[in-house]
Amino acid sequence: MPFRTVSTLQAWVDEFQALGYDDAEILRVIPQDEEDGTDAGLIAAKLRSVSTTFYVAPGDEADSTDWAVTFEPRENAAPLPAGRVMALAGELATLAALCSFLQARSEAFLERG
Repeated sequence: MPFRTVSTLQAWVDEFQALGYDDAEILRVIPQDEEDGTDAGLIAAKLRSVSTTFYVAPGDEADSTDWAVTFEPRENAAPLPAGRVMALAGELATLAALCSFLQARSEAFLERG
């Protein structure tokens, strides 16, 4: 889908960051390796509260406007004190807002056709 290109995703992330979310600076767009060589991207972030690897990507269906956060498995447990859990909650709230934002942008993109 054209709305999954690196340049489009970067523009959307820039727009989302301009909305003033406290944790939006953790987001970055990275190229996604596609088998067919198309220009596609993912949104990655470096959480400050825990070192879990994750990314934000559109649904698997070609015409899907849904977005999801994927947390990759960890090798070791990650115990967090209360303050870091609170910080993680804020970062996760930002990711949830980002997914909703991206879904709305994707739906608008498809409606314009």
